[in-house]
Amino acid sequence: MEPRGIKTITLNKKARHDYFVEETFEAGIELYGTEVKSLRLGQVNLRDCWCDVVDGELYVKQMHISPYEKGNIFNRDPLRPRRLLMHKKEILVLFGKIQQQGYTLVPLSLYLKNAKVKVQLGLCKGKKLYDKRSDMAKRDAAREMDRALKQQSR
Repeated sequence: MEPRGIKTITLNKKARHDYFVEETFEAGIELYGTEVKSLRLGQVNLRDCWCDVVDGELYVKQMHISPYEKGNIFNRDPLRPRRLLMHKKEILVLFGKIQQQGYTLVPLSLYLKNAKVKVQLGLCKGKKLYDKRSDMAKRDAAREMDRALKQQSR
């Protein structure tokens, strides 16, 4: 159940499949009006996006927000880089961690918090193929145990 005042817009399920999430952070995002309207309709894709620090500012790249149908000339490029809003010290800490080998910053979810659009960022380390297989095996084993317990309780 979601906390009061928070409405999830979209989740990046592929990120949790492809990466180990070490830490999570919350950031605001700089958007235009028609982009917010598209987000409220759920027309966003986080699948292939990532974050980068450019000139001391944090940007999310390749986040696809579909153009708003009634937006006409006010629509923006769907794949434009969007600035994330965080404190300077937090950005510098993240920049230091990103510079370490194997770490990347990936948006995990997009949600409305008290009518403001927020992004949950994950400091992630890439998974190898055998890590993905072991996660799938654990999930399948847990599912089988649940089924067996359910059958016994009948």
